Amino acid sequence: MNEKNKLNQKAGLLAFRYQLNPPQMIIVIFALLIGCGTLLLMMPFSSTSGHSIGFINALFTAISAVCVNGLSVLDLSDDFTVAGQTIVMILVQIGGLGFMTISVIIAIIMRKRIGLKDRLLIQQTTQSTSAQGLVRLCIYIMIIVFAFESIATLILTVHWQPSMGWGNAFYYGLFHSISAFNNAGFALWSEGLVAYVGDPIVNFVVITLFVAGGLGYIVIIELVQKRRWRKFSLHTKIVLSSSLIISIIGFSILFLLESMNPSTFGLLNGNERFQAAWFQTLVPRSSGFNTIDITSMLPASQFLLIIFMFIGAASGGTGGGVKINTVVVLILATITTFRGGGKVHAFGRRVPDGSILRALAVVMSSIMVVLLVALALTITEDLLEDHFLEVLFEATSAFSTTGLSMGLTKDLSLPGKIIVSITMFIGRLGPLTLAYALATRKQQSRISYPEDNILIG
Repeated sequence: MNEKNKLNQKAGLLAFRYQLNPPQMIIVIFALLIGCGTLLLMMPFSSTSGHSIGFINALFTAISAVCVNGLSVLDLSDDFTVAGQTIVMILVQIGGLGFMTISVIIAIIMRKRIGLKDRLLIQQTTQSTSAQGLVRLCIYIMIIVFAFESIATLILTVHWQPSMGWGNAFYYGLFHSISAFNNAGFALWSEGLVAYVGDPIVNFVVITLFVAGGLGYIVIIELVQKRRWRKFSLHTKIVLSSSLIISIIGFSILFLLESMNPSTFGLLNGNERFQAAWFQTLVPRSSGFNTIDITSMLPASQFLLIIFMFIGAASGGTGGGVKINTVVVLILATITTFRGGGKVHAFGRRVPDGSILRALAVVMSSIMVVLLVALALTITEDLLEDHFLEVLFEATSAFSTTGLSMGLTKDLSLPGKIIVSITMFIGRLGPLTLAYALATRKQQSRISYPEDNILIG
């Protein structure tokens, strides 16, 4: 009888699984991961006080870790034990790597068959354009992650060993390597990486990790396999060229602005200013580390960070935001419209109309989410009007899964924590994924209506 009950339960779970579409499955699995993380972080062994940090604080931290955000209402270095920090590190790794990638590797090791439903989930989580070669893609992803994180851990361990000892140096190196490559931004120092603003090794390693993670696995694989520009796909060409352009422009603006600020660059020498400018220019693309005090930056610099956070990294990587390739597609479509219309082209290739419409939907829905969250936080946090930039910064950081903050996070009220938690979840999954998941079924009209003009502009 027990065996029969087990079979019935298994059949019920399978039936439930196959009734869900891939976006719905992604939401369910993410929710389960967050639930497990919340329960573990609520345990007394996770807190330095020996008491539970509470459900809301644990939930907020778990969501931030699984969604590779980095925002925290508690101090990771002071309020969490090594066990609690390790739980956060594991959640970050699973959230950044992707649960389906891990599942595929486990299935390969156990010689299990990977079905069509699993392949659709892999395609959804890796944002692959094709359903072919997905298992091989997951293997490549694991190799890339292991290579970057292990090499970075080794370098940081050797670098920090003289001041920390081998044990602590390895732990700190491993934690920050995982946090950086997955664009999480969690640090084991209360002030972030401010102490290493002029450390070339720490700057180089951390920047390399979060830039590589933000470019996306597809781009890294093509860089290794194809090596020549003319062989790269349109996606890779757009990501690489636009990332370089926006980085140079951002560095130039930020360096000029903060060079006039006695509270940030005014405290640094020439070499430290150069490294800090590069670091803080690249960080908003989705990694929440900081080597200078964000609250001391000029309002113009803070607004520039908001723009970069909203744009984010590239599709198919560990970063967030609306994705730089999405923004480039809309810019190309805008330029084409100004030139009189026609098809959108880039690097000798035509951009499909469907990609343009999807890019427009992503950007517009993201703008609405950020503005609504900012409005809600303005109400719940009861802040004065001169704090709106701080609120907008927090809303954008939560949605883009960046993790930078102007100090509002730790002072959030209970409703504010819930709002930011939901925003991080939406930002990690993406508005379109949620829309597809909530839609009961795809409805495509079979009726064609007469065309009529609408005044635009």
